[in-house]
Amino acid sequence: MTSAAPGVWHRLGRKADLRAKAGLTRHVRTRADAIDLAGNDYLGLSRHPAVLAAAAAALAEHGLGASGSRLVRGTTGVHERFEAEFAQHTGTETAVLYSSGYMANLGAVAALAGPVLLDAHAHASLHDAARLAGGRSDTFAHNDLDELQRRLREVRPALVAVESVYSVLGDAAPLREIHALTTAHGALLLIDEAHAIGTIGPHGAGGAAAAGLAGDPGVVLTATLSKALGAAGGIVAGPAALRRHLHDTGRTFIYDTAPPPAVIAGAGAALAIARESDSARAELARRAALAAATLNAPTPAAGVLSPPAGDAKAATDWAERCAAAGVAVGCFRPPSTPDHRSRLRVTINTGVAVEDFDRALEVIQAAR
Repeated sequence: MTSAAPGVWHRLGRKADLRAKAGLTRHVRTRADAIDLAGNDYLGLSRHPAVLAAAAAALAEHGLGASGSRLVRGTTGVHERFEAEFAQHTGTETAVLYSSGYMANLGAVAALAGPVLLDAHAHASLHDAARLAGGRSDTFAHNDLDELQRRLREVRPALVAVESVYSVLGDAAPLREIHALTTAHGALLLIDEAHAIGTIGPHGAGGAAAAGLAGDPGVVLTATLSKALGAAGGIVAGPAALRRHLHDTGRTFIYDTAPPPAVIAGAGAALAIARESDSARAELARRAALAAATLNAPTPAAGVLSPPAGDAKAATDWAERCAAAGVAVGCFRPPSTPDHRSRLRVTINTGVAVEDFDRALEVIQAAR
């Protein structure tokens, strides 16, 4: 009997060759010592002494990992406290922790069964979740309220999914207007707050709070803890009935190991700091505006800046020239970009010294 495996690897090799010719090869490289404008540590909290101390204390008490699902091994006070604090921070009734923001989005969309309508620029995890849920899903043009209204009439979705601050272009969703439409058509609104928690809204409570939607029963929030909170993990927040439903039926909660207590303890300390960091948010906005002016890009809603870079190879070369000069930036190419354009992705980090940030902008502009 002849194995089919050699043919499979040959086809994959050919596809890799085609991606390489198109400039779409991706490389996992060792992290270099550089000015960090590539990560998402917007407020510089991942190395804050209070964050590290909280994580170290929980590590000593609970060990390295959670050792199982919270339904199997049991929960910890660390997990429960963070859920309560996050719910209070965002004005929601309750919240549920996950091992990643990706898993939180999969869990939330799957739990809210029914047709799903997504902004075309919504994060890949939301689009994946809609497909994996097995129901009907469709998209509407990015931030296009007229098309959203038309699609709401046609699709009659149970759920509309958007980001409050979009992860590629860095622009904001018109949440008040979208909420008015979803309410009129009897749909729930899921708002992914990944890039908004800690960076916008009252005390960094996010886009929903900034739009006056905190605690609205027609709104579900998701977020990752890996951006402004400098940690890891994900969370879903909303009405108390949602928490009960996720505990009883949510596969990404039931069957996944809980996030490590030490990481969540650090995230809790970061959340407390972020609440009192209005000056850091003001500095984030100042730096974002400066970066946009320097790099000739639209001013972002929070900390994501995405100057266009021509084709995929041009974007890769630009990012590599920045790296060679000691500045780490992101590089987004299709299929990661919803508009199919290649671009640099510069993320603002207020933990970077002002003089280093200014020098980094000079490097990025000179390397263009």
